[in-house]
Amino acid sequence: MPERHNAVRSAFQACRGTFFIVGVFSLFVNLLLLTTAIYLMQVFDRVLGSGSLATLVYLTIIAAGALVVLAILEVLRSRALNRVSTWLEQRLAPILLDRTVEDTVARREEAGTSLSDLVVLRSFVGGAGVLTLCDLPWVPVFLFVIYTLHPMLGHVALAGALVLGCLALANDFATKAHLKEAGQASRRAARVANTAVRNAEVVDALGLSDGLIRRWAKDGGEAVRLQSLASDRNSTIVGISKFVRLFLQIAIIAVGAALVLEQQLTGGAIIAASIIMGRALAPVEQAIGTWKHFVQAREARHRLNAVLDRPARRPEQMQLPAPRGYLSVERIIYGFDLDRPPVLKGVSFAIEPGQAIGIVGPSAAGKSTLARLLVGLDKPTGGIVRLDGGDIFAWPRHALGQHIGYLPQDVELFAGTVSENIARLGEVDPERVVDAARLADCHKMILQLANGYDAELGDGGVRLSGGQRQRIGLARALYGNPKLVILDEPNANLDGEGEIALSHAIKKIKARQASVIVIGHRPSTLASVDKVLLLVDGRVERFGARQDVLEALGRPKLTTQVPSTPAVAGSLLERLERNATSTDDTAPLREQAAP
Repeated sequence: MPERHNAVRSAFQACRGTFFIVGVFSLFVNLLLLTTAIYLMQVFDRVLGSGSLATLVYLTIIAAGALVVLAILEVLRSRALNRVSTWLEQRLAPILLDRTVEDTVARREEAGTSLSDLVVLRSFVGGAGVLTLCDLPWVPVFLFVIYTLHPMLGHVALAGALVLGCLALANDFATKAHLKEAGQASRRAARVANTAVRNAEVVDALGLSDGLIRRWAKDGGEAVRLQSLASDRNSTIVGISKFVRLFLQIAIIAVGAALVLEQQLTGGAIIAASIIMGRALAPVEQAIGTWKHFVQAREARHRLNAVLDRPARRPEQMQLPAPRGYLSVERIIYGFDLDRPPVLKGVSFAIEPGQAIGIVGPSAAGKSTLARLLVGLDKPTGGIVRLDGGDIFAWPRHALGQHIGYLPQDVELFAGTVSENIARLGEVDPERVVDAARLADCHKMILQLANGYDAELGDGGVRLSGGQRQRIGLARALYGNPKLVILDEPNANLDGEGEIALSHAIKKIKARQASVIVIGHRPSTLASVDKVLLLVDGRVERFGARQDVLEALGRPKLTTQVPSTPAVAGSLLERLERNATSTDDTAPLREQAAP
């Protein structure tokens, strides 16, 4: 399986030209920073000695012009870095969002952190941290200028730079591990908080807040403790570096004064050396102060590289023709953990366009896991799911999605209008949207909403009831006349009228020559299917024509045919028989099943 293209490295390589220009600007910026030192040295040594007012005026004009150029270059390099940071986010965010979705589908623990890491990286590139790094290479230039004034002054400045450099290394050694561990703990705490937000209703109804707070505090408190420890060490080193820098200012003036007394230096040179040394040591001191942000940006880039260096979850394949809906499941096995028995154990069946299969079974039989495999969300541990002969997992997502209709158990809608959600967040085609809504029998329901199809749903569709979300989710699944429709517990939140509408929708989908798979517990789910598959403990216990399977399920001797799971099969039979005699649920089912 080929390695995927690393967009982070490619993006930074594309920015090399801009970074080079910023480096050139930094050279001139740092040279122009010598303006004040040179100006003061000339004033003290030349103007005051000669008493020439004209010289003072010319020097002042030249210095002012140099400072104007300095200001312009500072603005230009800051804007250039800001443009780079913005461009990096715009280029990488879509790719990382796609990877985040992929990691979430793959149930990876680190899913959801890539976009946060991108924000950290963008903030560092567009902030003062990169400017500090751009100024660091020019420290030797300032030291060289000080050496030209006098070697002793150069020795003092060089010693100060080495001490501050050692402090910077000590800062990295003292804080790096703690900041890395704090970041990991902070991300774990964020996942707990996100889980609480996604399940807010359950948290509030069952009073789970205290337990969640304890879980969050465990990781959040650890993150705060480690960050505080790292900050304490950083502040200690920053304090020491500030003392060193200020002491060096005194030391270089003292040495310079001694050299003046020995007539080896002028008074103006002392002031110039002090200013230049302050400028030479400023990037080193700033690097110590911003080291925390540098470490965070470095770790964020490493994590982003790790995400994009992972082999592609799906192999790249060429564009395939639009599927017709022939689905075959060939002895698939699926397990979450190698140390535990698989969830699905050799499941096989096939479906043709215009057919509908109902998959029933007790809880934890593997029905929802099977649904994920049927739409290509997961790859079977063994066996294969084929759509028109091709591996559905390997089918390119952008090409397959428009031909698949999927209604999961938990219907999630997006912030936006009803029409945008039904149109799968693409360009809204009113005719196709209404057609899908009519097919799902929710057109009248939508018209009754305030603003109808233009009604804003809010994040997650919080302004709708569970049944309304389910029916709009069904309309989204049916948008664009998909050739394979998977409905997982489609009547979970529907009333009797909604179930009748669902039955009619399945008939209409079949009439459009689509393959339909309906998964559920209730026998009423089977009212419009052609075949029934009974799934028990991850195995196919029975598969065939609907009438034949329902008649077999009604025979008491079935419990003896499944000796490995008598309790499970028996409980399912009891539930099916109970529902089969009720007047609420199964009048349509009995009518359809009658010989």
